[in-house]
Amino acid sequence: MSRKEILLTTEGFLELETELNMLKTEKRPAIIEAIKDARAQGDLSENADYDAARTEQAEVESRITELEYMIENAKIIEKKNCTSKVNLGCNVTIEYIDDNETEVYKIVGSMEADPLENKISNESPIGKAIINQKVGDVISVESPTGAYKIKIVKIG
Repeated sequence: MSRKEILLTTEGFLELETELNMLKTEKRPAIIEAIKDARAQGDLSENADYDAARTEQAEVESRITELEYMIENAKIIEKKNCTSKVNLGCNVTIEYIDDNETEVYKIVGSMEADPLENKISNESPIGKAIINQKVGDVISVESPTGAYKIKIVKIG
């Protein structure tokens, strides 16, 4: 099985490490304790507490495995020259030409993308369109809902 390189900013990598540590040192022991308590109640065949704890344990163990894989295969995005061209790790202010609205996005790898926090993936339509572009460039973005134009206002 080939391993996929996972692009992460330093902040994203640290968030994954923090979550992994919390799951291993806090959540996992708490679930083990909940399973012990549920077993002490007797008959496991109709024990909802036991079933819930085992389900939660499976979810936590799955997430731990996922996080360990991501950390093991992570490539930290170095914030390169974010003054002349758009690169991974850069903050970019763009203007939507049709409605004169501006937005600031951080360009990150796909695993770290979070549109609600304005972190967009380099693999998203906007991300693909603006990588290696400069301030003042007007770019056409192809999206599932149709093409639209944006202008790069600032890179930082």
